[in-house]
This record gives sequence, structure tokens and C-alpha cells, in this order.
Amino acid sequence: MSGSKSSAPASACVDVHAGAGEAGEQELERRTRRGRRQMLVVLLVCAAPVVASYLAYFGWHPQARSNYAELIVPPRDIPDDLPLSELQGRPFPSSALKGRWLLVVVSGGECDATCERLLWIQRQLRESLGRDAERVDKLWLIDDRREPSPAAIKGVESGGRPALILRVPSTALTRWLEPAPDHVLEDHLYIVDPHGAWMMRTPVQPDPPRLRRDLEKLLRASDGWDLPRR
Repeated sequence: MSGSKSSAPASACVDVHAGAGEAGEQELERRTRRGRRQMLVVLLVCAAPVVASYLAYFGWHPQARSNYAELIVPPRDIPDDLPLSELQGRPFPSSALKGRWLLVVVSGGECDATCERLLWIQRQLRESLGRDAERVDKLWLIDDRREPSPAAIKGVESGGRPALILRVPSTALTRWLEPAPDHVLEDHLYIVDPHGAWMMRTPVQPDPPRLRRDLEKLLRASDGWDLPRR
């Protein structure tokens, strides 16, 4: 009988240790799950501004879409090997166009009436943005070998920061930009984001006030991740 009495505490001790082990494992599992939830919450909080800006950037709204210019989905990245050159003939790397929003006009060097109006809209848009104007550059792409007229040069050099003028063969440019059906590249003004992605195309003969509202929306939506280039 004494033997049976002494075995009871040993059995109880084993049960206690087993229970403690199970409790410890359960507590560790609870802590692990809690840590994962906390990490997920932190990641969601950090990612929320970026996600929200991209939703706004790509035109998502709870109500009907209200952008005036046509959104290009998906955006088209500028080709790394796009054969750009300065007017003097020096090659210009396409990567150097990244860092700011771009308002792009395409035309021949002679710059007809459509070209002149688009360059004027380009200039007025940028200068109407106030302090956000530093986030936007003007780009004139000449898609033939003709020399731009002195009047056109004077126009793009006026009104704040001068436009950057580059040459590019029209056949190469169509790998990046594309006109609306039944139109040509020279009919539109193109909006390019700071990553070098073409993401908007204006209607023919664009309305400056409506286009300005589009540009302001883009700048607001990208405010959290788009920093002025230094």
C-alpha cells in the first residue's frame, strides 16, 4: 500500500509538467500569431498611402471617373534605347527624362499652327501650377530633320523654365507614344510620369482649364511618392 501511495505524486508531477509544456506551447503559438497580426497591421499602415495614391493615379474613384484626358492602361515605359539626341546631334539618354512629370509635344521642326498652340498650352499649364511647377518639365520632341524656327525657339524658351528640345525619329517614337485612332502623334499633348511612363493623352485641340484639373489631380495623387529631382 505504501508503494501505491508513493506512485501517485510522481504521476501528478508528470501531469503537471505535461500540462505546463502544453500551456507553454500554446502561449508561444498565441504570441507568434499576435506578432504576425501586428506586423501585418504595420505593413498595411505603411503601404496605405502608396496604395491610395496609385488608386487615385490610375483613375479609381468611388464615383464615376472624371478625368478629361485619356488614361493609358497600362502605362508605357520609355524605351531604354529610344534614339534621342540634342539639336546639336549629341545623344541624349532616355533615363535622363525621368524624375519629373513631363508635358510632351511632338511635331516637325517647322512647327505648324497645331504645334504652336500645343506649345502654348504646355507653357501655360506649367506656369499655372504655382509651387508645383517645379515638379513638371516641358519637352518638345522633333520627329524630323528640319531645324526649328527662331520664333518657335523663342516661344519654348519663354515662361519660366525653357522646354527641353530633342530629336527622335518618328518610327522609333511610335514604340513609346501612340495617337488616337485616325490621328497622328502631332495632334496630342502627352503626359509622362516621373518614372518615364506615358500615362495620359489629351484630346485633339485640348481645353486648357480641363487639362489643368487633370494635372492637378495627378500631382495631388502622387504627392506622397513624387519628389522634385535634385
